[in-house]
Amino acid sequence: MTKEELLNRLNGVEWNDFEIKEAKNEVPKTAWETVSAFSNSFGGWIVFGVKERRVRGKSTYEIQGVENAEKVEQDFVTVLRSNSKFNQRISVHTAKFDIGGKAVLAFYIPMSEYKPVYISVPSNTYIRIGSGDQRATEYEIRAMQRDQAFGKKSNEAVFGSCYDDINQGSFQDYRNFLRVFNPDLSYNTLSDTEFAVKTGIMSNGLLSVGGLLMFGNIDAILRYNPDFLIDYMEIPGTSVQDASTRYTFRIQEQENIWEYYKVILHRLRTRIDNPYSPRPDGIAPDDNTRLYCLREALVNMLAHADYFSEIHSTVRVFDTSIQLQNPGSFPVNLKILGQTIVSQPRNPNILRFFKLAKLSENGGYGIDKILNWKKLTDCAVTIESDITKSEVRFDLPINVNQRQSTSNDIDDAEKSIAEQVLTLIGVNTYMSIAEIANATNQSKSSIDRVISKLKKSGKLIRVGSARSGKWKVL
Repeated sequence: MTKEELLNRLNGVEWNDFEIKEAKNEVPKTAWETVSAFSNSFGGWIVFGVKERRVRGKSTYEIQGVENAEKVEQDFVTVLRSNSKFNQRISVHTAKFDIGGKAVLAFYIPMSEYKPVYISVPSNTYIRIGSGDQRATEYEIRAMQRDQAFGKKSNEAVFGSCYDDINQGSFQDYRNFLRVFNPDLSYNTLSDTEFAVKTGIMSNGLLSVGGLLMFGNIDAILRYNPDFLIDYMEIPGTSVQDASTRYTFRIQEQENIWEYYKVILHRLRTRIDNPYSPRPDGIAPDDNTRLYCLREALVNMLAHADYFSEIHSTVRVFDTSIQLQNPGSFPVNLKILGQTIVSQPRNPNILRFFKLAKLSENGGYGIDKILNWKKLTDCAVTIESDITKSEVRFDLPINVNQRQSTSNDIDDAEKSIAEQVLTLIGVNTYMSIAEIANATNQSKSSIDRVISKLKKSGKLIRVGSARSGKWKVL
């Protein structure tokens, strides 16, 4: 960091990786919390010798300087490079500036390879949220501890497992897929057991974690990981909060990752415009369609999920967006995502299974293919991540004719029901679906369908959550 960069940061607004401390005569106690937070996040600068003043809700920054700067710097660096306060040694880069005759110290704390970084005991683990340091929850600490197996866990052997725990329907379907779409692969001529060994599905008679999750029987998977589940829901509305019903479609429990992949991709194919392709999966070898973007995101989600988290991988399809949420954070700063090749998969052998089937990019996260959605649809792609989860959101194009349609969306048989619904809601905006169905002598599914059409036609919206919100007639 140069002096000019420091002054620019003091005038800027992005403070998630930048923290100032007064530190006039000594290292402030709150500096240690920031060190932990930056180490557990994506790194950042701590600056000593600057004081913040707030006047009428607005911050200004005054250069006060650090007295005896050499001693303060030495005290700070010595603690970081020893094991006296933190559970591990912390590397640090220092810089010293003279601003108006006053000494300002800047320390860059990089992201640690070994998390969590805590002060004395694990409960004193801090993370960076926005421009502040917050104590990590137990759930967040466990997520960081699981990340220490990043790139290793899926290759571990599952003790007590065997070849018979493989779901033969999934396994043979995958092998046939490879023969069709990767016919030059030398493994295609191997016997089933030889193929399983060569591809990393099993070793020394035991299935790998990735092999079990990808191709195993659900009973064997649940014995090893009782929380295994991948979810897909189609939700009428723009969000969970404004949905007229919880969902209109939800996939049933599948045997393994391979089966989940096929079912989810099929459902996504029916939700978007997709040109004809002679391939049975709907994607041509040199495809450049919306489905290709979604497939990359789906494979990315399945190959990089933290399958031992308390939350599950979930695909939610709304009226205006498709959202893929994954347990586990991206291992790199999202600021550089798409600017450099990232090839640090959480589950390397699961990603390799997809690569052998030519269902994934050869390097990185296929981010360029995911971001191509913007060019194809002129709609945004948003990628977010924190310590416990990550999310990719594809905004969907809005059909102008559909947006401008009115009662034409409601057939003659439903018009009377729609009028009754609007009248009832006009009297009581807090009526539930069940209450409306009872008052109109209709089924809940009929009321759900009519309300969904009223919302799409712009006559009705939901304000607040599905449980405690209310209706508003437009």
